[in-house]
Amino acid sequence: MSHVSLKNLKKSYDGKTDVLAGINLEIEDGEFVVLVGPSGCGKSTLLRMLSGLEEISGGDLEIDHARVNELPPAQRGIAMVFQSYALYPHMNVYKNMAFGLKIQGAGKDEIDRRIRHAAGILKIDHLLTRLPRELSGGQRQRVAIGRAIVREPKLFLFDEPLSNLDAALRVQTRLEIAKLHRDLNATIVYVTHDQVEAMTLGDKIVVMHDGHIQQAGTPLELYQRPANLFVATFIGSPKMNLLEGVVTNASASGMTVTLAGGQVLSTEVDGTRAAAGDRVTVGIRAEHLWENQDGSERFAGTVNLVEHLGEANYLYVTLTTGHDVVVRGHGDREVGLGDAIRMSAPSAAFHVFDRDGVAFTRLKPGNLRSSKG
Repeated sequence: MSHVSLKNLKKSYDGKTDVLAGINLEIEDGEFVVLVGPSGCGKSTLLRMLSGLEEISGGDLEIDHARVNELPPAQRGIAMVFQSYALYPHMNVYKNMAFGLKIQGAGKDEIDRRIRHAAGILKIDHLLTRLPRELSGGQRQRVAIGRAIVREPKLFLFDEPLSNLDAALRVQTRLEIAKLHRDLNATIVYVTHDQVEAMTLGDKIVVMHDGHIQQAGTPLELYQRPANLFVATFIGSPKMNLLEGVVTNASASGMTVTLAGGQVLSTEVDGTRAAAGDRVTVGIRAEHLWENQDGSERFAGTVNLVEHLGEANYLYVTLTTGHDVVVRGHGDREVGLGDAIRMSAPSAAFHVFDRDGVAFTRLKPGNLRSSKG
């Protein structure tokens, strides 16, 4: 385990434009931290700076309270698992896992002990004599993880390790990584663009965009209290529905908003920094639009598309206000294109964002039954 501290960490390639602009983050002992964001947001660059593969342009990186900015990778006590597996094709699994330990000068018995231990954890004992070409993609990834485990590092770094696997293997390997974290009680920093991986694996999720941290917190914190529009639409699938409107009335106990089509919504957010006439964006998640149920706010619209998922379906609806929304409906209900639909939503489910995209504080986040409830 290891504590990691990033203090105003910066990365610039030309000395003028910051790829990472002052990253501040605390990673606690044994914490599983997931860096997530769209391509080009800086998450992989940040991981490579942690590993020592990228130079740090500014700020301080501390591992266990010791500054490591100038330390080479081999002296940082880290182990990295790459997207591409990076296995030596001419070496069998045992030799791949042993190679780094031999370079470090570990004894033969110690190497064998560590390899057998890691292979047992990952259930690859029977693969130790095979070459990489004789393994499936999931097996190769487990070997790459095993090669990291045998080093007994302070910090594990994962760079999109599941992106080369098919859907079924991604789910299986994701479960194995979660179990590995519990078994080793390891400090892990994990990069992905897949928000499902982020939500299911992370103790803490760090959402990045354009070289900045947009928000860091537990999965539920980010889902129930997104700090801004970017986080609100990035976290959650399908993404949050957005409705444009104007503030009618605002106070510490709530806010009323008039939508573009004239409908007035009551929302349970702290409106003390808003005033009548302010332009805002109202957000509502698909599972909180309840088809054919009573609620404090009612909507009507027409179904344009239906996605059947078995136990549920997603209805793509154009409201009478002109807004397009996605509704999570019952999977066993037949809905046709062009059908009229009526929905309701509780006032506590609405998120509200100001004209700069910053969220107003919700007064009662969470504890909302879904459309299936």
